[in-house]
Amino acid sequence: MDSLIDFPLVVGSFLVAIIVGLTGMGGGALMTPMMMLFFNVPPLAAVSSDLVTSALMKPVGGMVHLRRGTVNLRLVAWLCAGSIPTAFCGVFLIRAFGTGESVQQAVKVALGIALLLAVAGLVAKILIGDRGGALDAQEISVRPIPTLLVGMVGGLVVGVSSVGSGSLIIVALLALYPALKANQLVGTDLVQAVPLVASAALGHLFFGDFKLDLTVSLLIGSIPGVYLGARVSAWAPAGIIRALLVYVLLASAMKLLGVGNTATLWILAAAVPVGVLVWKAGAAKKKREPAGVG
Repeated sequence: MDSLIDFPLVVGSFLVAIIVGLTGMGGGALMTPMMMLFFNVPPLAAVSSDLVTSALMKPVGGMVHLRRGTVNLRLVAWLCAGSIPTAFCGVFLIRAFGTGESVQQAVKVALGIALLLAVAGLVAKILIGDRGGALDAQEISVRPIPTLLVGMVGGLVVGVSSVGSGSLIIVALLALYPALKANQLVGTDLVQAVPLVASAALGHLFFGDFKLDLTVSLLIGSIPGVYLGARVSAWAPAGIIRALLVYVLLASAMKLLGVGNTATLWILAAAVPVGVLVWKAGAAKKKREPAGVG
């Protein structure tokens, strides 16, 4: 059994899983690049192992949010109606284009740009002021057609690259449903991602991309990590969760766009003081607003 366990990979997956449980995103956008960049795992094997791990890991975090009532089940149902079939089809799309590396690269570049735009949108929202998040998770009015389309696009991207079940869909949910609280956003995204990644993982299992040794190491680190992250996110202040979302989005975008490790670390380090200034500006604006606003 020892030969199946890669202890550095266990530690890496534990840290990534905390981010997944805490923010509802970053699993594919961080786990897959981590395996390829730091452990020299072939791209297709990394995608497959990450999806199988996510299919077993995300229910742990999802159950925590279900018990706490931070999940909109109607929203989950509409997302899954679009994402489950397209996620499975995404695996066939990879095989239709051979190894699929060029397709995966194109998707990652486009997603990296989308994540940078999402960072800009979140920063703008902080500066403008937060007027949402007052409703209970079950009181949100679901918009079926846009939600279905988000699920279809997100599912296709996940099937092709393993990226998007959190990082892409959570951004779309933020735009479509600004009234969702931060922990409701995370909880709804985690629960909808369970059948989504299971569908994509099933497709990869059929094609023989699954690597048992990789998946065992990932699971040993991921399951306790995502549970810990989900427990913290259920009561953590919304401002802290939103700041982490911005940071994870920026880190994911850098890796998806092929930015080097040193440059990424410098960019993330520079983002900390900038983030503090933005937060202070947003807090100052909120104090100046009349008591009845929002």
